[in-house]
Amino acid sequence: MEFVVEEGKRVNEECSTLILPALSIGNVGQLAVDLLVSSTGADRVGYLDDPYLLPCVGNDAYGPLPCGEIALPLEVYESSSTATTLALQRSPVAKGMMIKFAENIADFAASSGKKHVIVLSSLDFQRLHHNLDMSRGPQVYYLSNAEANGRDDHCERLGFGRLNEYDSEGRCWKYLSSVFEENSKEELTFPAEDELEDIDYYPSLPFAALFSAFKARGLKVTCLLCYCSEGDNIPDAFLLAEAASKLTGLTPDKFHGEEGGKWQIPYSWKSMYGAPPDMSMF
Repeated sequence: MEFVVEEGKRVNEECSTLILPALSIGNVGQLAVDLLVSSTGADRVGYLDDPYLLPCVGNDAYGPLPCGEIALPLEVYESSSTATTLALQRSPVAKGMMIKFAENIADFAASSGKKHVIVLSSLDFQRLHHNLDMSRGPQVYYLSNAEANGRDDHCERLGFGRLNEYDSEGRCWKYLSSVFEENSKEELTFPAEDELEDIDYYPSLPFAALFSAFKARGLKVTCLLCYCSEGDNIPDAFLLAEAASKLTGLTPDKFHGEEGGKWQIPYSWKSMYGAPPDMSMF
Protein backbone atom coordinates (compact mmCIF):
# COMPACT_ATOMS: atom_id res chain seq x y z
CA MET A 1 0.00 0.00 0.00
CA GLU A 2 1.36 3.40 -1.02
CA PHE A 3 0.30 6.68 0.57
CA VAL A 4 0.30 9.41 -2.07
CA VAL A 5 0.19 12.96 -0.71
CA GLU A 6 -1.59 15.45 -2.94
CA GLU A 7 0.50 18.18 -4.52
CA GLY A 8 0.76 21.20 -2.26
CA LYS A 9 -0.62 19.34 0.77
CA ARG A 10 1.22 18.44 3.95
CA VAL A 11 0.43 15.73 6.50
CA ASN A 12 -0.29 16.97 10.02
CA GLU A 13 1.63 14.76 12.44
CA GLU A 14 -0.59 15.88 15.33
CA CYS A 15 -3.54 13.98 13.87
CA SER A 16 -2.96 10.88 16.00
CA THR A 17 -6.46 9.36 15.78
CA LEU A 18 -7.52 7.45 12.68
CA ILE A 19 -11.19 6.77 11.91
CA LEU A 20 -12.09 4.41 9.08
CA PRO A 21 -14.97 2.16 8.02
CA ALA A 22 -15.13 -1.60 7.70
CA LEU A 23 -17.46 -2.48 4.86
CA SER A 24 -20.55 -4.40 5.89
CA ILE A 25 -24.33 -4.49 5.56
CA GLY A 26 -25.91 -1.18 4.60
CA ASN A 27 -22.51 0.52 4.12
CA VAL A 28 -23.13 2.19 7.49
CA GLY A 29 -19.45 2.63 8.32
CA GLN A 30 -18.77 4.36 5.01
CA LEU A 31 -21.75 6.67 5.43
CA ALA A 32 -20.67 7.55 8.98
CA VAL A 33 -17.14 8.49 7.87
CA ASP A 34 -18.67 10.42 4.97
CA LEU A 35 -20.72 12.41 7.48
CA LEU A 36 -17.70 13.04 9.72
CA VAL A 37 -15.59 14.27 6.78
CA SER A 38 -18.29 16.70 5.72
CA SER A 39 -19.15 17.92 9.22
CA THR A 40 -15.60 18.48 10.45
CA GLY A 41 -14.58 20.22 7.24
CA ALA A 42 -11.73 17.75 6.84
CA ASP A 43 -9.34 18.39 3.97
CA ARG A 44 -8.24 15.66 1.60
CA VAL A 45 -4.48 15.32 1.90
CA GLY A 46 -3.96 12.26 -0.26
CA TYR A 47 -5.01 8.74 -1.06
CA LEU A 48 -3.91 5.17 -0.40
CA ASP A 49 -3.13 3.00 -3.40
CA ASP A 50 -3.67 -0.66 -2.53
CA PRO A 51 -3.63 -3.59 -4.99
CA TYR A 52 -6.34 -5.44 -3.06
CA LEU A 53 -9.02 -2.76 -3.42
CA LEU A 54 -11.35 -2.89 -6.40
CA PRO A 55 -10.98 0.21 -8.60
CA CYS A 56 -13.63 2.91 -8.67
CA VAL A 57 -13.82 6.57 -9.65
CA GLY A 58 -16.37 9.33 -9.17
CA ASN A 59 -16.89 13.06 -8.85
CA ASP A 60 -16.32 15.18 -5.77
CA ALA A 61 -18.73 14.02 -3.05
CA TYR A 62 -18.70 17.18 -0.95
CA GLY A 63 -18.86 20.19 -3.27
CA PRO A 64 -22.18 21.69 -4.44
CA LEU A 65 -20.97 21.76 -8.04
CA PRO A 66 -18.79 19.36 -10.07
CA CYS A 67 -15.31 20.81 -9.83
CA GLY A 68 -13.22 18.10 -11.44
CA GLU A 69 -12.01 16.60 -8.15
CA ILE A 70 -11.86 12.86 -8.66
CA ALA A 71 -13.04 10.57 -5.85
CA LEU A 72 -10.83 7.48 -5.47
CA PRO A 73 -11.24 4.09 -3.74
CA LEU A 74 -9.41 4.98 -0.50
CA GLU A 75 -8.92 8.64 0.38
CA VAL A 76 -7.24 10.23 3.40
CA TYR A 77 -8.69 13.35 5.01
CA GLU A 78 -7.40 15.37 7.94
CA SER A 79 -9.23 17.62 10.37
CA SER A 80 -6.55 19.69 12.08
CA SER A 81 -9.08 21.31 14.43
CA THR A 82 -9.94 17.89 15.87
CA ALA A 83 -6.52 16.21 15.41
CA THR A 84 -8.23 13.44 13.46
CA THR A 85 -7.39 11.55 10.29
CA LEU A 86 -10.28 9.97 8.39
CA ALA A 87 -9.82 7.27 5.77
CA LEU A 88 -12.81 6.88 3.46
CA GLN A 89 -13.02 3.55 1.65
CA ARG A 90 -15.34 3.71 -1.36
CA SER A 91 -14.90 0.27 -2.91
CA PRO A 92 -14.77 -3.27 -1.51
CA VAL A 93 -11.72 -5.44 -1.01
CA ALA A 94 -11.16 -8.14 -3.64
CA LYS A 95 -12.53 -11.50 -2.57
CA GLY A 96 -10.12 -13.45 -0.38
CA MET A 97 -7.77 -10.49 0.12
CA MET A 98 -9.09 -9.00 3.38
CA ILE A 99 -6.13 -10.28 5.43
CA LYS A 100 -3.63 -8.68 3.07
CA PHE A 101 -5.58 -5.42 2.99
CA ALA A 102 -5.80 -5.32 6.80
CA GLU A 103 -2.05 -5.86 7.06
CA ASN A 104 -1.41 -2.98 4.69
CA ILE A 105 -3.75 -0.49 6.36
CA ALA A 106 -2.33 -1.42 9.78
CA ASP A 107 1.19 -0.81 8.50
CA PHE A 108 0.09 2.59 7.22
CA ALA A 109 -1.44 3.51 10.59
CA ALA A 110 1.65 2.41 12.53
CA SER A 111 4.15 4.08 10.20
CA SER A 112 2.22 7.37 10.19
CA GLY A 113 2.27 7.63 13.99
CA LYS A 114 -1.37 6.90 14.79
CA LYS A 115 -2.08 6.18 18.44
CA HIS A 116 -5.77 5.25 18.36
CA VAL A 117 -7.71 3.65 15.52
CA ILE A 118 -11.53 3.70 15.47
CA VAL A 119 -13.27 1.28 13.12
CA LEU A 120 -16.93 1.94 12.26
CA SER A 121 -19.04 -0.93 10.97
CA SER A 122 -22.44 -2.63 11.02
CA LEU A 123 -23.80 -6.06 11.91
CA ASP A 124 -26.66 -7.98 10.31
CA PHE A 125 -29.80 -7.64 12.44
CA GLN A 126 -30.85 -11.15 11.40
CA ARG A 127 -27.74 -12.54 13.12
CA LEU A 128 -28.79 -11.11 16.47
CA HIS A 129 -29.24 -13.89 19.03
CA HIS A 130 -30.21 -11.84 22.08
CA ASN A 131 -32.94 -9.34 22.82
CA LEU A 132 -32.14 -5.69 22.27
CA ASP A 133 -33.04 -3.21 24.98
CA MET A 134 -34.84 -0.63 22.85
CA SER A 135 -35.92 1.46 25.83
CA ARG A 136 -32.76 3.57 25.38
CA GLY A 137 -33.12 3.75 21.61
CA PRO A 138 -30.66 2.23 19.11
CA GLN A 139 -27.67 0.64 20.82
CA VAL A 140 -24.00 1.08 19.90
CA TYR A 141 -21.74 -1.88 20.58
CA TYR A 142 -17.98 -1.81 20.87
CA LEU A 143 -14.92 -4.03 20.82
CA SER A 144 -11.63 -2.78 22.24
CA ASN A 145 -8.17 -4.16 22.89
CA ALA A 146 -7.90 -2.22 26.17
CA GLU A 147 -8.57 -5.50 28.01
CA ALA A 148 -8.26 -9.12 26.93
CA ASN A 149 -12.03 -9.66 26.94
CA GLY A 150 -12.68 -6.67 24.68
CA ARG A 151 -13.88 -4.39 27.48
CA ASP A 152 -13.05 -0.68 27.74
CA ASP A 153 -13.96 1.48 30.74
CA HIS A 154 -14.29 4.66 28.67
CA CYS A 155 -16.74 2.99 26.28
CA GLU A 156 -18.72 1.68 29.22
CA ARG A 157 -19.00 5.17 30.70
CA LEU A 158 -20.30 6.44 27.36
CA GLY A 159 -23.09 3.86 27.49
CA PHE A 160 -21.85 1.60 24.70
CA GLY A 161 -22.46 -2.13 25.04
CA ARG A 162 -19.56 -4.55 24.81
CA LEU A 163 -19.77 -7.06 21.96
CA ASN A 164 -20.35 -10.15 24.10
CA GLU A 165 -19.91 -12.43 21.10
CA TYR A 166 -16.18 -11.67 21.10
CA ASP A 167 -14.16 -14.62 22.34
CA SER A 168 -10.40 -14.30 22.01
CA GLU A 169 -10.12 -18.08 22.41
CA GLY A 170 -12.64 -18.84 19.69
CA ARG A 171 -11.20 -20.72 16.71
CA CYS A 172 -11.67 -17.90 14.17
CA TRP A 173 -10.49 -15.13 16.50
CA LYS A 174 -7.40 -17.22 17.34
CA TYR A 175 -6.78 -17.71 13.63
CA LEU A 176 -6.85 -13.95 13.03
CA SER A 177 -4.43 -13.36 15.90
CA SER A 178 -2.03 -16.01 14.59
CA VAL A 179 -2.09 -14.52 11.09
CA PHE A 180 -1.14 -11.00 12.15
CA GLU A 181 1.26 -11.74 15.02
CA GLU A 182 4.74 -12.12 13.55
CA ASN A 183 6.08 -14.41 16.27
CA SER A 184 3.06 -16.70 16.38
CA LYS A 185 3.99 -20.39 16.09
CA GLU A 186 0.43 -21.63 15.76
CA GLU A 187 -0.55 -22.87 12.30
CA LEU A 188 -4.30 -22.44 12.29
CA THR A 189 -6.73 -22.36 9.38
CA PHE A 190 -9.96 -20.48 8.88
CA PRO A 191 -12.99 -22.76 8.41
CA ALA A 192 -14.33 -23.24 4.89
CA GLU A 193 -17.48 -21.29 4.06
CA ASP A 194 -19.70 -24.38 4.40
CA GLU A 195 -18.13 -25.15 7.81
CA LEU A 196 -18.86 -21.77 9.40
CA GLU A 197 -21.09 -21.81 12.45
CA ASP A 198 -23.21 -18.99 13.88
CA ILE A 199 -20.45 -18.11 16.34
CA ASP A 200 -18.04 -17.62 13.42
CA TYR A 201 -20.13 -14.83 11.88
CA TYR A 202 -18.44 -11.98 13.77
CA PRO A 203 -14.77 -12.92 13.17
CA SER A 204 -15.59 -13.50 9.48
CA LEU A 205 -16.44 -9.82 8.97
CA PRO A 206 -13.95 -7.16 7.77
CA PHE A 207 -13.99 -5.28 11.09
CA ALA A 208 -12.58 -8.38 12.83
CA ALA A 209 -9.60 -8.59 10.47
CA LEU A 210 -8.91 -4.87 10.91
CA PHE A 211 -9.24 -5.15 14.70
CA SER A 212 -6.76 -8.03 14.83
CA ALA A 213 -4.29 -6.33 12.47
CA PHE A 214 -4.21 -3.03 14.40
CA LYS A 215 -3.97 -4.94 17.68
CA ALA A 216 -0.98 -6.92 16.41
CA ARG A 217 0.78 -3.65 15.49
CA GLY A 218 0.48 -2.48 19.10
CA LEU A 219 -2.07 0.24 18.36
CA LYS A 220 -5.07 1.05 20.50
CA VAL A 221 -8.13 0.03 18.50
CA THR A 222 -11.84 0.46 19.15
CA CYS A 223 -14.57 -0.91 16.90
CA LEU A 224 -17.95 0.83 17.09
CA LEU A 225 -20.79 -1.30 15.76
CA CYS A 226 -24.54 -1.25 15.30
CA TYR A 227 -27.09 -3.80 14.13
CA CYS A 228 -29.08 -2.88 11.02
CA SER A 229 -30.77 -4.18 7.90
CA GLU A 230 -30.44 -3.15 4.27
CA GLY A 231 -32.49 -0.07 3.34
CA ASP A 232 -32.30 3.57 4.32
CA ASN A 233 -29.30 3.42 6.65
CA ILE A 234 -28.82 7.16 7.13
CA PRO A 235 -30.10 7.02 10.76
CA ASP A 236 -27.58 4.24 11.46
CA ALA A 237 -24.80 6.39 9.96
CA PHE A 238 -25.74 9.25 12.30
CA LEU A 239 -25.71 6.81 15.22
CA LEU A 240 -22.14 5.64 14.53
CA ALA A 241 -20.87 9.12 13.66
CA GLU A 242 -22.24 10.47 16.95
CA ALA A 243 -20.67 7.55 18.82
CA ALA A 244 -17.28 8.23 17.23
CA SER A 245 -17.62 11.91 18.16
CA LYS A 246 -18.33 11.02 21.78
CA LEU A 247 -15.42 8.60 21.90
CA THR A 248 -12.96 11.19 20.59
CA GLY A 249 -14.40 14.07 22.61
CA LEU A 250 -15.64 16.02 19.59
CA THR A 251 -18.32 18.62 20.27
CA PRO A 252 -20.88 20.00 17.81
CA ASP A 253 -19.40 23.50 18.01
CA LYS A 254 -16.44 22.19 16.00
CA PHE A 255 -18.65 21.02 13.16
CA HIS A 256 -19.26 22.95 9.96
CA GLY A 257 -23.02 22.71 9.64
CA GLU A 258 -24.94 25.36 7.73
CA GLU A 259 -26.05 27.06 10.94
CA GLY A 260 -22.94 26.22 12.92
CA GLY A 261 -22.62 23.46 15.46
CA LYS A 262 -24.61 20.94 13.45
CA TRP A 263 -23.99 18.01 11.14
CA GLN A 264 -23.21 18.90 7.54
CA ILE A 265 -24.96 16.47 5.20
CA PRO A 266 -22.69 15.50 2.27
CA TYR A 267 -23.97 16.76 -1.07
CA SER A 268 -23.65 13.27 -2.52
CA TRP A 269 -26.41 12.07 -0.17
CA LYS A 270 -29.00 14.17 -2.02
CA SER A 271 -29.06 11.63 -4.84
CA MET A 272 -28.48 8.56 -2.69
CA TYR A 273 -31.94 7.09 -3.31
CA GLY A 274 -32.70 8.79 -6.60
CA ALA A 275 -35.30 11.42 -7.36
CA PRO A 276 -38.52 11.56 -5.31
CA PRO A 277 -41.61 9.92 -6.83
CA ASP A 278 -43.85 11.83 -9.20
CA MET A 279 -46.72 12.84 -6.91
CA SER A 280 -49.09 13.16 -9.87
CA MET A 281 -49.33 9.38 -9.83
CA PHE A 282 -51.29 9.46 -6.57
